[in-house]
Amino acid sequence: MKEMLSGNEAIARGAYEAGIKVASAYPGTPSTEILENIVQYKEIDASWAPNEKVALEVGIGASFGGARALVAMKHVGVNVAADPLFTLAYTGVKGGLVFVTADDPELHSSQNEQDNRNYARFAKVPMLEPADSQECKDFTRLAVEISEQFDTPVMLRTTTRISHSKSVVTLGEPAGGLPAPALERNPAKYVMLPGNARIRHRFVEERTDRLADFGETLAINRVEMRSTEIGVITVGVAYQYVREVLPEASVLKLGMVWPLPAGLIRRFAAQVDKLYVVEELDPFIEDQVKAMGIPAIGKEIIPICGELTPAILRTAFNLPQTATTEPERLPGRPPNMCPGCPHRGVFYTLNSLKAYVTGDIGCYTLGFMPPLSAMDTCVCMGASIGNATGITKVVSPEERQKVVAVIGDSTFLHSGITGLLDMVYNKAPATVVILDNRITAMTGRQENPASGYTLMGEETFQVDLAQLCNTLGVQHVRTVDPYDLADTKRVLQEEMARPEPSVVITQRPCVLIKREGAFERGESQAVDFEICSGCKACLKLGCPAIIWQPSEGERGKAMIDPLLCTGCEVCAQLCKFSAIKALR
Repeated sequence: MKEMLSGNEAIARGAYEAGIKVASAYPGTPSTEILENIVQYKEIDASWAPNEKVALEVGIGASFGGARALVAMKHVGVNVAADPLFTLAYTGVKGGLVFVTADDPELHSSQNEQDNRNYARFAKVPMLEPADSQECKDFTRLAVEISEQFDTPVMLRTTTRISHSKSVVTLGEPAGGLPAPALERNPAKYVMLPGNARIRHRFVEERTDRLADFGETLAINRVEMRSTEIGVITVGVAYQYVREVLPEASVLKLGMVWPLPAGLIRRFAAQVDKLYVVEELDPFIEDQVKAMGIPAIGKEIIPICGELTPAILRTAFNLPQTATTEPERLPGRPPNMCPGCPHRGVFYTLNSLKAYVTGDIGCYTLGFMPPLSAMDTCVCMGASIGNATGITKVVSPEERQKVVAVIGDSTFLHSGITGLLDMVYNKAPATVVILDNRITAMTGRQENPASGYTLMGEETFQVDLAQLCNTLGVQHVRTVDPYDLADTKRVLQEEMARPEPSVVITQRPCVLIKREGAFERGESQAVDFEICSGCKACLKLGCPAIIWQPSEGERGKAMIDPLLCTGCEVCAQLCKFSAIKALR
């Protein structure tokens, strides 16, 4: 049976066919849909974790218990999970463990463009990299088998183009006859005290050598001999582009990118006149090939930044472009918060207060964009609070009162809690705003411990953010409705003036939550053209529902699209002429 699947859907199918019993993840583009598709396989216990480190620790526990496990995250999430990963490389596994890293060349939805093949080499664990959806499914199953055969976690690397594009996949039957999970004591293997770890380190080095030998004959490392004038070593989606642009070239397609099969590479290089390495981002393979003393051309012509495309490869190889017509250019559309987003009024208020805002990762990072323009820093998940603490240590007392950290509910639970604990412990006089919209909105409305629901849609414990902040030692925690601009401004002013740590929780559900009772649409607003003065005050919100009509009146007038308006009434609060009212 064949189906058209995306890479993420195929990995989910591969997990099912491989007999995975536990899957854990923190949502992050482009990896999110792996867990969202795994939930259809009821044989797998799938769950969102509060962060990637916890997700991996859950997977490790399942593996130690004898079950096969899969953990998924985007590339920057591996930074969060790196601590258990490096020791997991030493302990090894019992049940097979697949660790998916979904990298994001071109930064479609990320704060950096890191190449996580370096993590496999750094942590000394094997890494597989598929080139289409069929390989996504097959490599997931193969990764489990390699994991158990070599007593190691296996990283599976995808990129955005592989994660989200679709191709035909032949489905298989799930693995059968797997041993039942059971507790088995083996502290010499699983307790990494120095005495045990020293022994396991030697095992890790020997394992890497054995994996390199294994890769020499592994079928997913394959040579496709054609013309011997040009030979290309390539991997992942770059393989597809090489086949399209250089159809006559001989190709060494690597399915296992770490450790590399040195003998196979040498034999392939000896058969071609000129050797190229085509890969996205870092010269990961190229550097190793050159370190073997093999002449190769790579980043001299292949860009090191961003995604590759067939057009880029044609330029690199001085080949004519195939497109004969320019694609139609669409009007520019800057990213923007949704109409009725509860974060919009908060950033408008912070801008009006001239706050210095340390931001965080989520859809609220769009508070950086004009006209809100209310974010001054943004580094990584959970960094906003620590950034605020650090800034208050060095600026004047007057400037300290301007420092506000902004963080979403999901991000706060991901890695903001310890930052707030440090802020309290070290008496940093900054204000933290927790934008509580009861969902992980940026990645597509995934549940989190503050939403009260699991990935499977079951009701569960809902964390009380105010109580949690109190428990961390914050003496001043206040909750406001971000749709009430006057009250939000008053509370923020009071807390920013307070010479000690404080937290303001802005509480309104995301307008995109479909769960009944979570978000209730208000009455759509309309502009009375007879009253509108054309002052443009309402445009300062940047709400997509507000449209400027330059031909109306002497100065132009605003109008509101009733289909987009959610009835939040924030714009009406800005209109000094009361020209914005409910549409009757």
